[in-house]
Amino acid sequence: MEAAAARPQRQLVRLRGRSYVAFVFVPTVPIVDWLQEIDATIARSPGFFVGRPVVVDLSSVDLSQSGITHLLASLQERNIRVLGVEGVEEARLTPAMPPLLTGGRACAIEQNAPKKPAAKIDLKPTSLLLEHPVRSGQTVIFPEGDVTILGSVGSGAEVVAGGSIHVYGALRGRAMAGVNGHSSARIYCQKIEAELLAIDGFYQTADDIDAALRGKPAQAWLQGNTMRITALN
Repeated sequence: MEAAAARPQRQLVRLRGRSYVAFVFVPTVPIVDWLQEIDATIARSPGFFVGRPVVVDLSSVDLSQSGITHLLASLQERNIRVLGVEGVEEARLTPAMPPLLTGGRACAIEQNAPKKPAAKIDLKPTSLLLEHPVRSGQTVIFPEGDVTILGSVGSGAEVVAGGSIHVYGALRGRAMAGVNGHSSARIYCQKIEAELLAIDGFYQTADDIDAALRGKPAQAWLQGNTMRITALN
C-alpha cells in the first residue's frame, strides 16, 4: 500500500507592526493661499517633505470631490507623498485617491477639556534617557514625556517627544517636542545645527535659525504661536 502523499504545509503570512511619524496637513481656505505657504516652506528647505508620509485632514474645509482631487494633485505636483485622508465622508473620495484613515492618535489637547486633579496626575510626563548618540537615519519616538540624549543627534535622525528634548551634544537632525499638545515643552542642545525644530506643531527649519546661533548652545520654546530660539547661557 502506497504511503499517502504529504499535504503541502501552508505558509503563514508574516505580519509585523511598525509605526511612522506622519505630517498632518490641515488645509484652510482659500486653498491657493494655503498652498503658497507650503511653497514658501519648500523654498526655504527643499528637502523638508522628501520621503515623509503626509496625511491630509479635511475636517476644517468643505471641499467637493473635484476640489479634493485638485488639492491632492497640487500636493503631488510638489512631490508631497499623501499617505491618506481623514476628516471627510468616504463618499467624496474616488478609488484613485489615497484611502480614508481613521484611528490616528490626536496630537493636540482640547483647550476646553475640564482639568481634573486625577487627569493632571495621569498626564504627568515621564522621561526617557539615552546614553548613546542617535545616529543618522534613526528615529526615537517617546510621546509619554521628556527625552534626554547624552550624546549627539546625527544629520537625518529624528527625535519625537511628548515633553521637552534635551541634547547634551550636537543637534543636527530633527527634534519635535510637545507632540501631544504640550505647548510649554522646550528643546535644549549644546550645539545647534538642526535641520528642523518643532514644538506643538510650530516649527522652524535650518534656514529660519539665526546664523549667529549655529554651533552654539541654544534653547527653543513657544511664545504664543511663535517659536523663539535663543542662546543658552
